[in-house]
Amino acid sequence: MPTTLTFLGHGAFQIRTGGKSILIDPFLTGNPLAAVSAEEIDADFIIVSHGHGDHVGDTVAIAKRTNARVIANYEIATWLSNQGVQNTHGMNTGGSHRLDGFTVKLTLAHHSSMLPDGSYGGCANGVLLKTSDGVIYHACDTALFSDMKLIGDEGLDIAILPIGDNYTMGPEDSLKAVEFLHPKVVIPGHYNTFPVIRQDANAWAAEVHRQGRSTPVVLNPGESHTLR
Repeated sequence: MPTTLTFLGHGAFQIRTGGKSILIDPFLTGNPLAAVSAEEIDADFIIVSHGHGDHVGDTVAIAKRTNARVIANYEIATWLSNQGVQNTHGMNTGGSHRLDGFTVKLTLAHHSSMLPDGSYGGCANGVLLKTSDGVIYHACDTALFSDMKLIGDEGLDIAILPIGDNYTMGPEDSLKAVEFLHPKVVIPGHYNTFPVIRQDANAWAAEVHRQGRSTPVVLNPGESHTLR
């Protein structure tokens, strides 16, 4: 089966590749746009980009139920272990690790990171996935930064970029990110969950299309895109 991405709402995505389910930042409970509940989603791996509650989300509950392996920076992996998660793998910015049918690399992200109980969450990260079908970059929560040009050198098939503004880069900066990253397909995330990050994703997509650097794909929560 080809690799598919499903938008779960906010910054949460499910990626199915090589028969495995990978969740990124599974904020479902308390997410008004969540496409699925934490009790019904399946997972073999969970990747947590940083410590904020709207990204750690339901990681503990899902990992305990499914025994999914949780990948995060060292500080978050340690914190999750202390919450009773048995299967964690700690990493750090710039490091990569080969897993079951794919490689994950934690990239730079310019963002803060504090865990739900107020403890230190280490450095925030983006996520670069290399699958048998292609390369996926989820920028997660970040500002625009010029080293995105180096991430673009990886030859991105898909980039997921935040457009909500206020807490992350907004539509204008994300258009510059598209220029730096030059992905084949770009998907917006981290918008419309709450009033302060409300954006017109279709207007953003029209501008991406006008600039001609990438193909924009706007997914409603629950909708999927296949990596071709």
